[in-house]
Amino acid sequence: MRNYLFARKTLFVTILLTAALAAGCSKGHEAGKTENAPVVVVKGVSLEVVKSVAAPELMEVVGTVRARTSAVVSTRIPGTVSVLKVREGDRVRKGQLLAQLDAQENQANAAMATAGIEEARRGLDEALSRKKLADTTFDRYQILFTEQAISRQEFDVRQTEKDIAAQGVSRANSRLQQAQAGAKAATTMSDYTRITAPISGIIISKQADLGATVFPGQPLMTIDDDGSYQLELALPENIATRVKPGSPVQVTLDAIEHSFTARIAEIVPAADPGSRTFVAKIALNQKGLKSGMFGRGAVSFGTEVNSITVPKKAIVEHGALVSVWALGKENTAHMRIVKVGRDTGERVEILSGLSEGDRIVVSGVEKVTEGARVE
Repeated sequence: MRNYLFARKTLFVTILLTAALAAGCSKGHEAGKTENAPVVVVKGVSLEVVKSVAAPELMEVVGTVRARTSAVVSTRIPGTVSVLKVREGDRVRKGQLLAQLDAQENQANAAMATAGIEEARRGLDEALSRKKLADTTFDRYQILFTEQAISRQEFDVRQTEKDIAAQGVSRANSRLQQAQAGAKAATTMSDYTRITAPISGIIISKQADLGATVFPGQPLMTIDDDGSYQLELALPENIATRVKPGSPVQVTLDAIEHSFTARIAEIVPAADPGSRTFVAKIALNQKGLKSGMFGRGAVSFGTEVNSITVPKKAIVEHGALVSVWALGKENTAHMRIVKVGRDTGERVEILSGLSEGDRIVVSGVEKVTEGARVE
């Protein structure tokens, strides 16, 4: 029995060894096939030797498109929004009614002030009538006094009554003017219930809804003059002293796929304490602009630096990975990861990944594969 078990174990080990040797031979055969596989040869491509050339020293900064004229509409009195005639995206003209507030106290004060004017005007009429009577009486008594028909005391009494009547007219006139000024102020306060557009433009935001209670100084909506825009670039404080109004800038607006050369119109002299940046403003006149769009500006310092550029068609993009096909020994192609910089038209700046003297494929890149030999 023991010999029988030993024979079975020996047979099982022999089978395992045979299977392992067979697997090893199969792997060796496949490896031999790979090592002997033919090299891919690529023809019909163009090459370029990377060179470093002098280029203007530029620094790219980012910014935001904003309207040159923007108005935040707010209320001067407390009240409830009873009428709301606009919403975001609506175009409005200067003086157009935007909203109406329900402020009954201000309206009551305006009505009371208007009634006060009428009362003051009646008081003035009464004072004028008394003055007219006093003047007529004084004229009669003056004749009598000249003829010595009355005493000096009676004449002085009539003259005093005339002066008092004149003073009454003056006081009544002052009360009328005071009532008119009060009515004007009350009417102005009442007019504050009507919210009108201070400029012509487009409603870009609305902070209050119908039925909302608002307070003095609270923003209701914002209006942008969509006829004029500017790009506001955030300049780091370490370059702010090197940039001045009139400095050239290569502007790129990705949203409208437009790039052009412009000049800085204005630099805000105070830095933002949060970002430590200065704002440089560039006038824009392109169509299709909207507030809040992203923009980039390559600011020129007026000096030159050595730079490497390659044709755009040499760039290969795979998602966020940017590379070129570089040739090594025996013209073997290898993928080279690069970091790109600014766009200079038909070429793009390479910040890292290539050195002067490297050879790269600049056309027919779709034919090239890793390890292929280029002829």
